[in-house]
Amino acid sequence: MTAGPLRRLAVAGAAAAALVAGAVAGMGSSSAELPLHGVPRADCAPGDLVETGIQGRVPTADYDSGRAAQGYTCNTVAVGRHGRSGGFKVQRYTDAAGRTCAYYDSTRMLGTNLDNLLNETGLGVVVLDMTDPAHPRKTANLITPAMLSPHESLLVNQERGLLAGVMGTAATAPGILDVYDISQDCRRPRLMSSTISAVFGHESGFAPDGRTFWSAGAAGFTLTAVDLTNPRAPKRIFTKTGVVYHGLRLSDDGRTMYVANMGTPNQNSILDDPGLHILDVSEVQDRKPSPQVRTLSELGWPEASIPQVAEPFTRDGRQYVLEVDEFTDWFGHNWKVDFLRSGVGAARIIDVTDPRAPYVVSNVRLEVHDPALRDDDVLSDPGANQVIKSYSAHYCSVPTRDEPQIAGCSMIASGLRLFDISDLENPREVGYFNQPGTDGGNALSQPAWDLERGQVWYTDADDGLYVVGLRGRARELLGP
Repeated sequence: MTAGPLRRLAVAGAAAAALVAGAVAGMGSSSAELPLHGVPRADCAPGDLVETGIQGRVPTADYDSGRAAQGYTCNTVAVGRHGRSGGFKVQRYTDAAGRTCAYYDSTRMLGTNLDNLLNETGLGVVVLDMTDPAHPRKTANLITPAMLSPHESLLVNQERGLLAGVMGTAATAPGILDVYDISQDCRRPRLMSSTISAVFGHESGFAPDGRTFWSAGAAGFTLTAVDLTNPRAPKRIFTKTGVVYHGLRLSDDGRTMYVANMGTPNQNSILDDPGLHILDVSEVQDRKPSPQVRTLSELGWPEASIPQVAEPFTRDGRQYVLEVDEFTDWFGHNWKVDFLRSGVGAARIIDVTDPRAPYVVSNVRLEVHDPALRDDDVLSDPGANQVIKSYSAHYCSVPTRDEPQIAGCSMIASGLRLFDISDLENPREVGYFNQPGTDGGNALSQPAWDLERGQVWYTDADDGLYVVGLRGRARELLGP
């Protein structure tokens, strides 16, 4: 990706925000770049199996010696596990009877997990009874069309108890939208509808009130809104074309959308100017006839790779998003992947209090993401120079939108990483859990949180679901 004007908008601090506020529609201005080094390392507890190299790395020497097979832990402990493969999302829900369930997609792409027929995972979306997290119990496999391969679109709406996903692949697939009711018995989802209502699939978003499901078509260049007021009869109410959108998250009132924009296609079919787009979707939320969606602002950062998603949260009356970029900047070299010279976007905290003038507050990165440390030796580690298994990021999440103090990120070969975000301008690592395979770890999923039990749930694409218990400072940050 070339360095366009939006990518130079690495804005730090309130003073820079004031400059941006003077730009037309939040489209101009820039300021000094934030550093790209790793955040301060975690203080691990005695007995933890700590990393032996730079932060986030699993060195070749550890594979040769057998050390990598033991895994790496810091303020974490293994609690439970299920399955032999995983995809891109882990979702958690507690139903009307107080039962808690987990849902995870079992494949990165349709057809790549047929061996799951021979093990406990099975196909499609796996439904787990999490009454005893040490022993997750599978109660169903959802194998309707979208659930067989929802790609990155699987989401639960907490307000209405709806589970939804759109059929997708690494690029785009026909937008078959499956909607399930999990409100009464999360262990046995009830299919409400399976319809071609989402145009194309890949990633998604859910209005918090559960009335609108949004589908991002990515390679199909579409953004689609589907009315789920009646989940048995989804109705397409808006479609926008010519955009390459990834994850879509919405404000609490459903009227503002935070879009991970993968970029703009140019004459060479390479995506330029990736970053965050903030959209006014109030006319869709209000169900106005022929609704219009308006762009409020666009924000970029110099190290952007492929923006994945921007998770909203509040702190002291201000609005923020935790944005994460996936993989490396592999669109930027005439489609040739060059891991040594490619940028690694990792993650960042962005102030979106004024949706017309967002600015980057801080970066959330590991030492293995530091361009100064990504040498040939690091990139010779197992999996380090592969598109999927690489030292980069994929998904981040926070345990709650209301004043979270901790964040968790699946950072592929670096495993699950936990960050103290109590000081938003100075995040630091507070723990990690990494169980790499023989050719590198493959932690790709959005983590889910169990606050009461002090746990994080995530999947590794090669090893299934892990239930990880937090301790020490990591546990303290979840609150009482």
